[in-house]
Amino acid sequence: MDSRPRSPVRLATRGSALALAQSRRIRDALAACFPEREFELVIIKTTGDRLPTASLANAESGLPRGLFTKELETALLEREADLAVHSLKDLPTELPAGLVLASIPPREDVREVLLYRSESLRKAVPEGAADWSPGRREPWFGQPGRHLKHLPQRSVLATSSTRRAAAVRCARPDLEVVPIRGNVGTRLRKLREGWDLDATLLAAAGLVRLNWDISPQGILRVDPRLPATVRATVEPPAEGLQATLIEPEQFLPAVGQGALGLETRSDDEETRNLCLALNHFNTQAAVTAERSLLAAMGGGCQAPVAAWGRVLGHQVVLSAEWYRDGKRFAGEARRSVREAERLGQELAAQLLQA
Repeated sequence: MDSRPRSPVRLATRGSALALAQSRRIRDALAACFPEREFELVIIKTTGDRLPTASLANAESGLPRGLFTKELETALLEREADLAVHSLKDLPTELPAGLVLASIPPREDVREVLLYRSESLRKAVPEGAADWSPGRREPWFGQPGRHLKHLPQRSVLATSSTRRAAAVRCARPDLEVVPIRGNVGTRLRKLREGWDLDATLLAAAGLVRLNWDISPQGILRVDPRLPATVRATVEPPAEGLQATLIEPEQFLPAVGQGALGLETRSDDEETRNLCLALNHFNTQAAVTAERSLLAAMGGGCQAPVAAWGRVLGHQVVLSAEWYRDGKRFAGEARRSVREAERLGQELAAQLLQA
């Protein structure tokens, strides 16, 4: 028996607060499954991190695919890391030769969250900000439980997603949709302090992984259910922001939203087997259908395509939307969980023929 100590398993991750939170959860889960092994994070800066002002919501921006994944994949191929932890919605459907999607852990909340300033912040408008120039609108401060339909006409909604931008423009063509960049905390600070912005949309999963919670009054806060020792280490969100969860039936999520993907080298059987301990069959079936649809439509992570797969009994139900020329094309289909990939391809064909 070989008694030599094994090298730590290296997890490649981006350095943002959300990416680190996600990767630490995976590291801790692997450590719990394999207490005899060591796991360490390798922080890598990606192209998307180096382009903090580029608009991801502009389909004509010419930005390359894999903005937030390419450098992590390079680290795998060059054996500087053993596995990469991705937000699955950022991972292109076509992987580089020599890499595989080894595992998909249980999915987090797939819902969208509408965020906007609370009425309590109205008194925080800085002196002079009320001296509006001709034609300039006043900033909006909303009551709890507001939805897209409640935003006043000409409100400004900020998003970095082509999917969200297209969906909002289709549902509310009177709104102004503008780009926004930065990590989750930066975006929320921009919303709180930028009186020219009224609302933004974010994934609920990201807020949960940052250990945030929505109070019964709809205020975004640090999750009070956490132990006091943990709460003390959590960076709180910007104060005074209202948050409304939007059900997927009302606003479909991105392909893979709420799910993480663990990518490894195809020839690294040992690491692949470690990752398989975290795989969740139902999540894998659902996102396989979603990613198959996106691939069949020829879209990348920034394509204006939304999809929501879920396992019901022995079937995967897949709902999808595609936005083109200001119009919404929607469809839904179902197949056996064993035919998840075929399901995505068939629904994509329906949307493309619409």
